[in-house]
Amino acid sequence: MNDLTVDRPEAAKAEHAQRGSTTSEPESARDERQPDRRTLPMAALAAAALAACGDGSDGAADSDDGATLQGLQRRIRGGYYSARSDAEAARFLLQAQAYATTADIAAVRANTFANWLGMQYAKPVGPTGWDWLNARGYATIDSTTRYFDNTYPGDYMIWNQLMTAPDALRKRCALALSEFFVVGLSGLDFAWRSHGIAAWWDLLVAHAFGNFRQLLEAVTLNPAMGYYLNTKGNLKENTATGRQPDENYAREVMQLFTIGLYQLNLDGTEKRDAQGNRMETYTQADVTNLARVFTGYDVDLSQNVNTYDAVLNRNIPNTTAARLPMALNASRHSTLAASFLGANVPANTPGAAALKTALDTLFNHPNVGPFFGRQMIQRLVTSNPSPAYVGRVAAAFNNNGSGVRGDLKAVWSAILLDEEARSPAGLTQSSFGRLREPMLRLVQWGRTFGISSALGSWKIGDLSNAASQLGQSPLRSPSVFNFFRPGYVPPSTALATRKAVAPEFQIVNESTVGGYLNYLQGVVRNGLYVNAPDQPNAGSNASNGYDLTAAYTGELALVADAAALVKRLSLLLCGDQLSASTQTLIVNALNATPVTAASTDAVKRNRVAAAVLMVMASAEYLVQK
Repeated sequence: MNDLTVDRPEAAKAEHAQRGSTTSEPESARDERQPDRRTLPMAALAAAALAACGDGSDGAADSDDGATLQGLQRRIRGGYYSARSDAEAARFLLQAQAYATTADIAAVRANTFANWLGMQYAKPVGPTGWDWLNARGYATIDSTTRYFDNTYPGDYMIWNQLMTAPDALRKRCALALSEFFVVGLSGLDFAWRSHGIAAWWDLLVAHAFGNFRQLLEAVTLNPAMGYYLNTKGNLKENTATGRQPDENYAREVMQLFTIGLYQLNLDGTEKRDAQGNRMETYTQADVTNLARVFTGYDVDLSQNVNTYDAVLNRNIPNTTAARLPMALNASRHSTLAASFLGANVPANTPGAAALKTALDTLFNHPNVGPFFGRQMIQRLVTSNPSPAYVGRVAAAFNNNGSGVRGDLKAVWSAILLDEEARSPAGLTQSSFGRLREPMLRLVQWGRTFGISSALGSWKIGDLSNAASQLGQSPLRSPSVFNFFRPGYVPPSTALATRKAVAPEFQIVNESTVGGYLNYLQGVVRNGLYVNAPDQPNAGSNASNGYDLTAAYTGELALVADAAALVKRLSLLLCGDQLSASTQTLIVNALNATPVTAASTDAVKRNRVAAAVLMVMASAEYLVQK
């Protein structure tokens, strides 16, 4: 297969400049160079994963007969369908929260899927990222640690949230939202940027089970977003100088956050005009007019207190401005009339009223349900949902059953309870499934096997390095276009021939596959090495060591029985989707090194780690069905 190269930031900028499409059109072929011979095994693994994601024709709607399928659909839609096996429960959990434990499987099996979701929705929000930073001392003003200028506390915060939060479904949904409403920590350049990304994360978590309209407003006024897409400090026009309002947020709130580039039917398919052409959702005039609404906003300094640092010879603000919604300065807000998407804001309309009109207009646009719904299906369930699946999710967005539009709980339920997600037909359909994102693989490993931090450091940093780490790290998207585009098609592949998309493959190449495996090999055996785990700041001391390790309690109990160990890993990591041949291959490899109950702890852990590594390197794991 050809080298699957990841787009660089320059490419993303070019796409931005050209108002690149997020639709599922094939990309042009990329670099055709031959890979280094040393990376060929990694390329083969990528090829195997790509093949598992689908290179044949679509399967039948269901392997059962029509009556059975209809009964399944009725049970799921009625909300009383429950898992008939541990494998069904695990598969559901892997979609809903990205990991499954034996306790979670038991909880799902004791309820219907819908009841389990209801219990998760009712759970209180877990500890916030903001409070965790403060509890760890990261709000301290000190010229040595300079937490106010550093981003690494933000990385520690988000990994801690994903690895330890009691409200796992909420956090999983918030992570999916973070790849739709994108703010990248690497692109923030202001005091207390780690607190800024924590406030951003907490916003997504707080609204994950709320309403899309309120979430959209919170996103618009968030200071991190204000910095990221230039709403912060955006000034009204000045006829004397020729200055015009910055259009960045106005464009992206339409293109990426609400309605997309082209008009859609309810099922997500593109509308066509009489000549068969796609129909754009907005024009440059819409962008220019909408930009006037987003003028006059800036960070809220009403609660700020400066601390003078003599060493740095500068005033250091407190953290509050990184958290408070941006405030409107009426004198800097455009008073011109604005017309966009069929809505009108009269001249001299107060800023708050103009913002309400703009956000209401975007929220009520018919594109939002299918545009947003399809991408959330992609994040949780499958890269290529059928139009009917998208239509059902969009319908739930439009009306939760009680006349409420934008109810996100209704959206998550529609995605996870849909027959396309729950039917066993997807297990054999070549078009069904998604490539697991690298960051989700690490979260799954940690949560499945009981990762803990001996000294409470949770110092998991930025793992974006593709050659030696994961090639992806939460809240570290390189651009507003996320880590990958929803319409990405690996060039010169069977997927491209079928015009099927595989978004996550945009960050797959020989380097990323090799980097992932090499990184994972050390992590699953030894845990994560931490410098100075006894202190919050970066540094190195005598306490350096593997502070973050997995317990492997259930796995060690089965370690002498390689077949039983692999079977357990197949259930927990893959929803029991490892084929018999793959299980046999792994078992035979494990049995090459005898392990008994009398073996040392090191020997036992070596076997567990080898088993976990081989499962997590397999195509049947990498492609989530």
